[in-house]
Amino acid sequence: MRLIRLLALLLCLAAPAAALAADGPAPVVVFETSRGMIFIQLDNQKAPVTTANFLKYVNSGFYDGTIFHRVVNNKGMGIVQGGGYDASFHQKPTMPAIACESRNGLENKAGSIAMARTADPDSATSQFFVNVRDNDFLNFRSATPEGMGYAVFGRIIRGMNVIQDIANLRTTPRGMMDDVPVEQVVVRKAYLYKEP
Repeated sequence: MRLIRLLALLLCLAAPAAALAADGPAPVVVFETSRGMIFIQLDNQKAPVTTANFLKYVNSGFYDGTIFHRVVNNKGMGIVQGGGYDASFHQKPTMPAIACESRNGLENKAGSIAMARTADPDSATSQFFVNVRDNDFLNFRSATPEGMGYAVFGRIIRGMNVIQDIANLRTTPRGMMDDVPVEQVVVRKAYLYKEP
């Protein structure tokens, strides 16, 4: 398991220098969705490994055709999750998992984007979630599996209304999941924004 994590870290470090340059401009990723445009500014200074990983998926076209497959919007939590399933609800194959960067000082505040993962803190691959509200209980608390929290790596700078629209969709159980939107929202295209 440690070898897999080391290989994942090395893969991230082998990413193009522009993607990892801590002193370079913060990259902005655009998601063109079936409900509108979302602009995500990534924090390549505080979350360099996570940013590089996310950009690899974006640049490879991985997110094109994926859906927002999970919406939790109740008194205890508010998130919109995507990045793992295509429109036929098939889970897409991913690259190796990355190390959790939840100790970077970024918090799970409304409008932030963080990596989804399993109970293992170092299991994040392609799936992400946008915090629809402040989810402080998802922040780093301690260097234990229970306290690691979820790594924030950027924020929505335009299109939070689209995220809110998705968050308000009715959900239904599907397979092993309880919170799948009844109306499908598709990421038609994801790409790195470039100034015109």
